[in-house]
Amino acid sequence: MSRAQTDSQLVARVQKGDRAAFDLLVLKYQSRIVNLVSRFVRNQSDALDVTQEAFLKAYRALPNFRGDSAFYTWLYRIAVNTAKNFLAVQSRRFSEYEQEFSEIEQYEGNEALKDQSTPEHLLLTEEIQATVISAIENLPEDLRTAITLREIDGLSYEEIAASLGVAVGTVKSRLARARQTLRVTLRKS
Repeated sequence: MSRAQTDSQLVARVQKGDRAAFDLLVLKYQSRIVNLVSRFVRNQSDALDVTQEAFLKAYRALPNFRGDSAFYTWLYRIAVNTAKNFLAVQSRRFSEYEQEFSEIEQYEGNEALKDQSTPEHLLLTEEIQATVISAIENLPEDLRTAITLREIDGLSYEEIAASLGVAVGTVKSRLARARQTLRVTLRKS
């Protein structure tokens, strides 16, 4: 039996409600998708998160999969799009954080920093980005997951609660703690 036939049978089982069949598809393709996503998302932790999100999107969309292409081709497109969306959102979030740090321009002698093409500004931008990313990565896992799902992936409180298997109130509490921790950490930096 060919790979495509095996995949087709597993997809048909998933479409009939067999979650274990999807687990087999995940096991079969997980390392290939992680490697694919890692070409876009350099941070290994983020690559694993994006891979998980891609599989989640595939699972949700599988009832509509018609088999016009091979399952892996379909999954590949979902993974690439998920990685690109992650990078776009991360870039947008970074821009928002960068605006919060615009207070730096209020210091004396900052004229060179106003020209965004100067080496000083580029270095400052990289330092800010590294500081924010480091602060997020240093959060406890439950807080990091909650803030990533909300601020980077753009999920609602209800979607986060469902994906984590916790109450909406727990999500709100984790987000509040994560934001407070980030505020304190970033003010110290």
